[in-house]
This record gives sequence, C-alpha cells and structure tokens, in this order.
Amino acid sequence: MAPTPTRPYAPKSTPKWLVALTLVVMLTVPFLFPVLILFATPLDTPAGLDALARWLGVTSASGRDALTAGALLVVAFLFLNFGAIFSGMCVWWERRIAGRMQSRIGPNRQGLGGFLVWIADAVKFLLKEDLVPAEADSLLFRIAPYFVLTSFALTFVVLPFGHSVIMADLNVGVFYITSVTALTVVGILISGWSSNSKWALFGGMRSAAQVISYEIPAGIAVFIPVLMAGTLSMQGIIRAQGGAPWEWFIFRNPAALVAFFVLFTSQLAEANRTPFDLPEAESELVAGYLSEYSGFRFALFFMAEFGNIWVMSALATTLFLGGWQVPGMPAQAIDALRGGAVVPPAAWWGWQLVSMAVFATKTLLLGNVVIWLRWTLPRIRVDQMMTLSWKYLVPIGFACLVFTLFWQLGAAAAPGLELVSGVALSLLFLAIVVAFLRRVLKNVSDVRGDAIDLSNW
Repeated sequence: MAPTPTRPYAPKSTPKWLVALTLVVMLTVPFLFPVLILFATPLDTPAGLDALARWLGVTSASGRDALTAGALLVVAFLFLNFGAIFSGMCVWWERRIAGRMQSRIGPNRQGLGGFLVWIADAVKFLLKEDLVPAEADSLLFRIAPYFVLTSFALTFVVLPFGHSVIMADLNVGVFYITSVTALTVVGILISGWSSNSKWALFGGMRSAAQVISYEIPAGIAVFIPVLMAGTLSMQGIIRAQGGAPWEWFIFRNPAALVAFFVLFTSQLAEANRTPFDLPEAESELVAGYLSEYSGFRFALFFMAEFGNIWVMSALATTLFLGGWQVPGMPAQAIDALRGGAVVPPAAWWGWQLVSMAVFATKTLLLGNVVIWLRWTLPRIRVDQMMTLSWKYLVPIGFACLVFTLFWQLGAAAAPGLELVSGVALSLLFLAIVVAFLRRVLKNVSDVRGDAIDLSNW
C-alpha cells in the first residue's frame, strides 16, 4: 500500500480576535500600574489621607490609623506589582534582543510578537514543584530568595516615577537606597551556603566579593550629584537639575560624566549582569548560587534580577539625567498648578503623566543599553573583575569627588561655568550619537541584500 502523501507544514493563521486581545494586553499592562500608582500616591500624603477620611466619615484615631495602614498597603502593592510585571516584560524584550543580535528567532508565537511568553513562564514557575535538597539547610534555603526580593522591593520606596509620584521622599533617600540594596548579597550568600553544593557555594562567595567590592566605587560616584545638589533627597536631586540636556548633572560637570560611567559599571556588577555575571556563570558553575532552586523560589531570584534593570536605570536617570524634569516646564510651574486644593486640577494631573513619561523614556532607554551590553560583551575573569574595581574604578571615583569639590567652588565664583560645560558636553554627546547612527546605517547598507529576515518583528 502506497504511503499517503503528506503536505508541507503550513502554520495556522492567527485569529483576528486573538491579535486584537494581544494588542489590548500589550498596550494596557505596561501603563496600567503606573497610572494606578499616579492616582494612588496622593493618598499617601497627610492631606490626601485627611480628605479620604472625611469622605469616608472616619473620625476615630484607630480608624485613621487603619486607613493610613490600608493606603500604604495599597501603594506598596501597586509598586511591587509594577516591578514584577516590568521584570516579566523585560525577559521578553531581552529574548527578542538576544535573538536579533545572534541572528536567530526569538519568541514570536504566544501573543503578537511572543509578548505573552513571559506570562506563560510565570504560570510555569508557579506550577512547578518546589524542591529542597535533602542535605540542604532547609530553613535558610527557603528564606534566602525573600532577602533578595525584599531588597528589590524596598528600593521602590524612594525611587521617583514623576513630579509628585513617589512613595516617600526621604531626606536621606540616597543613603536609604544604598543600604537596602546590600540585602541582595545576604540572600545570595545564604542561598549558596545553604544549598550544600560546591557550585552554589562558589557562586555565593563570588557574589559577596563582587557586590562588596563594587559598592565602594558606586557609593563614591553617587556622591558626585549629591555634592552638586546639596541634598540626599532623590526628588531634591532631580529638582536641582533641569529639563534640557545641558542642565543635567552628567553634562554640567566633566567629573560627573566620568562618575556616571563609574556608577553604571558598578551597578552592572552589583546586579550580576554581563560581563559581571560570575556568581551565575552557567558555563562554569551550572547556575551558581541558584543551581539547586526550582519553581517559585527560582522565579523570585530572576524577578529581582530583571527588575533591577529598572532600579539601576532609574537611579542613574535620577542622579545624572535630569529624572522626570520636563523640557520647557520647570518643576515650580507644575507646583503652582496644584495650588492649595486637596484634589489637584486636571492640568496638574496631566503634567504628572508627562513627567512620568519623560522619566520612563529615559529609564527604558538606559535599560535597553543594559540588555544590549549583555549580548555584546563576554564574561570577564574573577581577577579582572576585582582589578577593575580596586585598581581603576575606586581611584577614578575619588578623583571625580575631589574634582567636583573644586568645581563647585569655581561654579559659585563663575555662575556661567556649568552652562558652558553643559552646552559643550551636550554637543559632544550629540556628535557621538550622530556618528554612531551613521555607522549603524552604514553597516545595514553593507549587508543589504543578504539573508536578513526581519519578518518575525
């Protein structure tokens, strides 16, 4: 009997309703929680809580305390879920970038452009079995991921999202964020030791050495904008800058430009991002400190790692790139729109959205650079990692700090000094960007006609 001829495989066309649903999800999810955060943060102020208490008819002290606690929980829930959702979408975006840079196909099936693949990953991790090695320290093994998650979540307390969109504008915000991020190394070191595995232990030890080493140059670099602004408040540092590029700290002081790269490099190392991903080092240590983890606890580690892309990018944007400052609209003008009303007018809310969009754009562009670097640079050796920190970044950071002290004295004596520096360095940066884009266009034209498939985008 002759075999039945088979037809070549033809992929099924995606139903239009599924494409429409995916588009709605793609356009809604990234903006849903920021918008909810925008409308919830005014409740976290004394005036907002007073207005809410009067509207609900709450007059007792115990009722006010319960209302305050409830408002704080709502705002904390929104910020934490924003971090989790951003982490998931960042995984999807990184896979797309990796596929493109390696000339292979990235996720492009579940949802339009593979966008919903991160939701499938989340469900998979929730349903997978949570395994604890028989010889591991069960208690420490189980709680280690929560140290990492707590460190990640607490950073959102002082990270600004917009002009007035911040959970708590602490007057020691810089000290706070450098302190809570140190919890990450505690969780990684505990997870490596408690796993009772040589590979996990090596990964934990590497992480401890790496984070402790790179906290030094990062801490020094952070104090450059603190000296320029004269405050430790995150919002105060942003308000000391302006909306135009020549008003950003990164260009107003030549040492701040160098300090930005010191901080950015140190953040990559503290977040275990390539080329500093030695604690994981899949080609050497299986998966490093999380080799023995599975299921939900495994997901917590990676949620913090990918969510930290927002944290490190938002911190650099706040300190050096003008934060949420809107070009042509000073912060004082937005303050004046609110007036003394408990419920601000519509114009004030509109400028809050604009400031959030400005901040998110800068942060996402910087986060894209973080992903781009991962798929461009190879992993360095442990000795090279330590040499870079102690022999280069630490001395450079101290030199920038001393230079800034004298620069501030000169800026006080000559008020136009920072403007000249800002304009000159901004033009230099613009020239570099133009040269880079021209090189990219040349590379694209050189390979035009070759087998380059852009259809899956």
